Amino acid sequence: MIQAASRGSRSLATLVADHPTLKPSAVAKGISDIFLPATLKLQSGETFKATSFGAPLVNSPISGEVVFTTSVVGYPESMTDPSYRGQILVFTQPLVGNYGVPAPSRDEFGLLKHFESEGIQVKGIIVNDYAAKYSHWNAIESLGQWCARHNVPALSGVDTRQVVTLLRERGTTLGRITIGGDKGDAAAAAVVESFYEDPSKTNLIAEVSTKTHTIYNYGGDVRIGLIDCGVKHNIIRHLTKRGAQVHVVPWDYDLSSDNFDGIFISNGPGNPLHATKTVETLRKIMSAENNKAPTPVFGICMGNQIMGMAAGFPIYKLPYGNRGHNQPALNLVTGKCVITSQNHGYALQDSAPVQDWLPYFRNANDGSNEGIRHSSLPYSAVQFHPEAMGGPQDTEYLFQDFIDQVRHYKARRTGTIAAAADAPARASASVSI
Repeated sequence: MIQAASRGSRSLATLVADHPTLKPSAVAKGISDIFLPATLKLQSGETFKATSFGAPLVNSPISGEVVFTTSVVGYPESMTDPSYRGQILVFTQPLVGNYGVPAPSRDEFGLLKHFESEGIQVKGIIVNDYAAKYSHWNAIESLGQWCARHNVPALSGVDTRQVVTLLRERGTTLGRITIGGDKGDAAAAAVVESFYEDPSKTNLIAEVSTKTHTIYNYGGDVRIGLIDCGVKHNIIRHLTKRGAQVHVVPWDYDLSSDNFDGIFISNGPGNPLHATKTVETLRKIMSAENNKAPTPVFGICMGNQIMGMAAGFPIYKLPYGNRGHNQPALNLVTGKCVITSQNHGYALQDSAPVQDWLPYFRNANDGSNEGIRHSSLPYSAVQFHPEAMGGPQDTEYLFQDFIDQVRHYKARRTGTIAAAADAPARASASVSI
């Protein structure tokens, strides 16, 4: 059994007074961090003793896929990213929780400013050193309080370096978090011991996708149909703030009968092979288009995999995935390398050519696919996250390229400009985006 670090949780001194206009939410009042003995056990056999500081789920073990992120900051954004659904997230950053958790304030579009969805999406989190005393002008509660409110377990005192080394050497594995001592009988203990839930067998996309058709920024000059496979709020924000009217629809919604000016496929969790209905819809849309005035389509992360499958690229699971804010991606059109935010465990296999399609970006670390584009039509996608909430903004321009492209092709369809006119210079550089 691998022992927890002996120092326990850290308590930081408060450097500044709380912001006078911010008050803790009613749900956070009366809730304090609760520290209990806990255990992280990997399906591969390793056991790590730890201290629980989140939801005190005594004798109620949870299980999921154990993955790690190299992000230095942004735990509120990462933990609310729907792409982490079904996963136990290990932070390589040694100290986590020192700036607490901000208030759930919203912007002019009704989107959360500091979170990527309406709640925590991860099954649990693992950190080396938890800062029980947070200090930040925008914080209203601790990380532990936030996890407790959302019924999410959180463990500290784990040698996360060793966990990450195991994951990098052997690949991602399933894991189980148990809080409190074993108080059940032998039969119950045996059930717990064999409890490892594999999220790849579940259609997590259906779990996180919207169930309704929602419109953001009503009255925008172009209508974007956004297929929600687990969309992050900041993706919607990047489209609306550029003037688009965004229609967020369920993952299995058939867009082929709607007259949208552009189509967007979002990020999402789990195995992309569950998204067969989305793939069928996109294949129908792209095959029905013509060279005169097609509808631009752009995808991010899961959207790249869905577009790739619709085009004919096979899918494979990466050994341990790419998650963090520091992944280098090489633009195969311009030759420039950009630093990107990423969160994915699957990738497109682009070693064999697919007619009319080209690789767009490539990961400079492991050589995996980071995007595809059609050779002549305005269809493209990237595997990384240009919206980069909490990460680098090197590729934020892709949103503007997409919107410019949508406006251009809308003008061609409506006769505002001649059909023979060239696309905007920036968009045409990658026919691209």
